[in-house]
Amino acid sequence: MHIVHVAVGGCLTLPNVRYGITDDTGGHIAYILGAAAAQARRPEVSRVDIVTRAFDDPTLGADHARAVQPAGDRLRILRLRTSNGAYLAKEALAAERPALSDAFTALIAGMPRPPDVIHAHFADAAAIVRAAAAHFDIPVVYTPHSLGIDKASCSAGRPPAALIRRIALERTALRVADAVIVSSRDEAERQVEGYGIDVAGRTHRVAPGVTRRDGPPGTAQARALIDPALSDPERPMILAIARPVRKKNLAALVRAYLGSPTLGARANLVILAGQRGAGIAQTPETAGVIAELEELAQQAPGRIALPERHGPDIVAQAYRLAARRGGVFVNPALHEPFGLTLLEAAKAGLPVVATRNGGPGDILGTLRNGTLVDPGDPVAIGAAITGLLDDRYAWRAAAEAGQTRLRAFDWDVWADRAARIYADLRRPVRSFAAPHALLASDIDGTLTGCRTGATAFRDWAATRDLPFIVATGRCISEARAVLARWDLPAPDAFITAVGTELHLPDRRGRMERCERYAAAISEDWDRAAVLACLAEAGARMQAPVEQRRWKLACLGDASEAARLRAVLDCAGLAARAVPSHGRLIDILAPRAGKGAAIRAYAAGIGLDARRCVVAGDSGNDIDMLTMGGTGIVVGNALPELDHLTPGPDLLRTRAHHAGGVLEGLAAAGLIGPRAAAEVAA
Repeated sequence: MHIVHVAVGGCLTLPNVRYGITDDTGGHIAYILGAAAAQARRPEVSRVDIVTRAFDDPTLGADHARAVQPAGDRLRILRLRTSNGAYLAKEALAAERPALSDAFTALIAGMPRPPDVIHAHFADAAAIVRAAAAHFDIPVVYTPHSLGIDKASCSAGRPPAALIRRIALERTALRVADAVIVSSRDEAERQVEGYGIDVAGRTHRVAPGVTRRDGPPGTAQARALIDPALSDPERPMILAIARPVRKKNLAALVRAYLGSPTLGARANLVILAGQRGAGIAQTPETAGVIAELEELAQQAPGRIALPERHGPDIVAQAYRLAARRGGVFVNPALHEPFGLTLLEAAKAGLPVVATRNGGPGDILGTLRNGTLVDPGDPVAIGAAITGLLDDRYAWRAAAEAGQTRLRAFDWDVWADRAARIYADLRRPVRSFAAPHALLASDIDGTLTGCRTGATAFRDWAATRDLPFIVATGRCISEARAVLARWDLPAPDAFITAVGTELHLPDRRGRMERCERYAAAISEDWDRAAVLACLAEAGARMQAPVEQRRWKLACLGDASEAARLRAVLDCAGLAARAVPSHGRLIDILAPRAGKGAAIRAYAAGIGLDARRCVVAGDSGNDIDMLTMGGTGIVVGNALPELDHLTPGPDLLRTRAHHAGGVLEGLAAAGLIGPRAAAEVAA
């Protein structure tokens, strides 16, 4: 497989990236380099090319004028040259897009054969590759990294014209991409869907890996850079590393520090905010942020360090130095799409305080190495930092948890997931002529939970002669992530959000929401009125990311679900209240549900609903288990299914998880005698 990554902004080189040397030389470059290097290590990959823009600027480094820069046995950087040889910031690239598009098309035309996939980073790259991708029939994967729609939400008043144009470019990139790979649930379920187009079925959440910026051992270089600015450098070190732009909210961190007598008395604040000084060009925004930080720092002489420059070796040492001094890493961004710096801090054993807005929630939810805060509340930021500094048990627990759990963020794992996504773009749509049955299964606890059973199910699915669909409470990007984590097969369709969304493949195999089903379940559903009624009833809502168009997610047990159902009935509002797992309640559009979605899918392939075989383990599976086909209740099912009476149409298995699904298929006569015997064994 030949993979081509494309990113035209910033100073992209290997091995020593000068992060922060320009406003656009940030985390996306670490992402691309980590991803490409991992892909180049895979045996099925013949070559990985990173295509970027060539420019001549000796102050930024001679590498950027090189047309070809080898970076390993199967990895290289290729640079597109146009008539404009100057370095251009992201905002100035629009005029160059036509010339860059022509140069990219010529590059692809000159290759022995077209690459198998193009992976575009940011919307400008997606626009540049479009002509070549169409001409040579190459699938395009798009990773947005940072979406303008969130930057617009942080702007006071009407967003500037340049940002409006960027959002339009991003909307086009999302609309035409064959697949979209993002890093966090917030990106997948809120930001991407905020563009108002149906892209959920093509969106995949794949956690990136830890950027390998180890540098020389020790901390000597970091000490030499940081300590001269501090009167007592051995005190605990509060560290922040970010580009000096408004959305990174660095001034709020300084104000939190200045506003806390405790922090000022016992800790130092160190901020590595890009590069500045002679020979470094700054935008009005970055110059303004730096000026504000320097003015604030004057209020605490000898306690705040704002170094002008730092190399890649310094960054790794700064994390280690802060950890050795018992400090804390802080990301106070107004919104952070993911947060690679949080992974780097965890690698060094440095606990974190991070914004609750965006990707850090995913990271800290996995690593458990710190605290999430409201970035608009300097008092809360200061309190969270103080809490970790004062509680050495909590500090050590966070430091150890971050390092222990960091294996969840691995570039080789990312590369494996990406390979699956790339392969699916070329896989033909599976068709079943006059199917005699179908299998619809829940995922969590039903197909997952036992590796042996999952492997057996995958092997069965590879040779099946009937459609297989999943019916889950998760959104489609999260469902995909779980299936991949358990090495389970991709289904022929997805029923997600507790049966309120049905995703079907188009002629190219891309999953699209079924608008006919969406229209059907929209009848009698007044989401705004239901939400207002739940608020008045004091319902405890789940996180915003769990709320969907036809589903509102609450917390509570079966009795709370009954109360909410009664409240909605009294208000004359049509809705279903579905409890599950003893703690979750889903309020659904009245015509929606897993059973309704399965019937809709079955009707679309000409199958009677009575020929549907369904499998589940919890309360939100009840309506499909009792819809009139054959239900399989796996052996590990929750007690909330105990009231379902076994019979010819409802099978209770002794085997748990995926093994139970296979046992049920055997009992239903959908697995032959030999396979059934193997399942029983």
